[in-house]
Amino acid sequence: MKWNLPQDLKKIYGETQDSADRYERLSENFHQAYGKNQMEYFSAPGRTEIIGNHTDHNGGKVIAAAIDKDTIAAAYPDGTEILEIISEGYEQKMTVDLKHLEQVPHNQGTISLIAGMAEGIRSMGYKISGFQAYVSSEVISASGVSSSASFEMLICSIINHFFNEGKMSCMDYARIGQYAENHFWDKASGLMDQMACAVGGMILLNFETGITCSQLSTDFSDFGYEMIIINTGKGHADLNREYSEIPEEMKKVASEMDVPKLSGSSLKYFLEKLPDIRENINNDRALLRAIHFFEENKRVELAENALRLGDGKKLLHLMRESGKSSWELLQNCYSIHSDWDQKISLSLALTELFLKDKTDGCCRVHGGGFAGVIQTIVMKQDRDEYLQYMEKYAGKENIFPMKIRQYGAVHLK
Repeated sequence: MKWNLPQDLKKIYGETQDSADRYERLSENFHQAYGKNQMEYFSAPGRTEIIGNHTDHNGGKVIAAAIDKDTIAAAYPDGTEILEIISEGYEQKMTVDLKHLEQVPHNQGTISLIAGMAEGIRSMGYKISGFQAYVSSEVISASGVSSSASFEMLICSIINHFFNEGKMSCMDYARIGQYAENHFWDKASGLMDQMACAVGGMILLNFETGITCSQLSTDFSDFGYEMIIINTGKGHADLNREYSEIPEEMKKVASEMDVPKLSGSSLKYFLEKLPDIRENINNDRALLRAIHFFEENKRVELAENALRLGDGKKLLHLMRESGKSSWELLQNCYSIHSDWDQKISLSLALTELFLKDKTDGCCRVHGGGFAGVIQTIVMKQDRDEYLQYMEKYAGKENIFPMKIRQYGAVHLK
């Protein structure tokens, strides 16, 4: 099957040849799987966190961005009440009966996520009917660039186009993904990952009262930098305890200041109350994490200003401070429950050695931490040298130069 989408592909990917080949393979796989030639195409990016590590759950601010690694699908409705989805690399077709969502087991991977999204869509008053889809992804799985959120936003874009006349907003997409993870994965996820994947570009998210989102249209290349993601080789499985302890400890400190979240107080008041708080909760790590929150929130505000002024050096200085704070205060570079396994810390230390003699650059733990990836920003002239340097330690297959993608979850017309 031959087809041509030059305008969409050029707009989204910056080129047409490689992406056209990719979508051609997708269409062939859809045809082989379902025996149909009629299909439409959808794409949703992964995401990267720029600054604002572990602030969202306590009413803080985050700058995040879509990346140029995405999940794509060929899909078409079939007039039934059955969702059929094949994901490339997995032999088993996922089938969900919309009439019997209660029969889908929870915490069973993607099929639970699909059922949760279907229930979330209906709970918000939107329509959903049966369709068939073939999905392919370049987003690194289980590494902190939000492969699950990318998939969720992809499915939302399919359902929005076929059944809801484009009436669903990016916020609707995000809340549907959150609903699925909260209710069918039992994962206390927020909205940051989903919003970054849905909206596209670089965005500022403020979680102080609900959530607000504003666009910051820029890329590191505008300042002469390149972004590189290093997959350290340790996945996020079995880290629920580590992730839940961070918001729990922060909120425990907040409660000592008579507020539900740290955003309701200030560093000044925290320091005044510190002796009493320390005596009451008997947890110094919680105090360090609270200091990280207050200072990180301030850094996000300064980073927003730097971006709007086009001050790349100031932005990198703040990102460098963010990474240092995450390592020392937030303490999410390794798990104390398996402290011999420190792939994040080792990757950061090796990168710091590389950057020591360079004129500029920074590195930081990415996203939730404890496992997954680190983010490195280098000057363009240092890019190739850094890639060669890290290949010795991480392997070429785990190093991903990335750009910020200006488009979120989309239907390719």
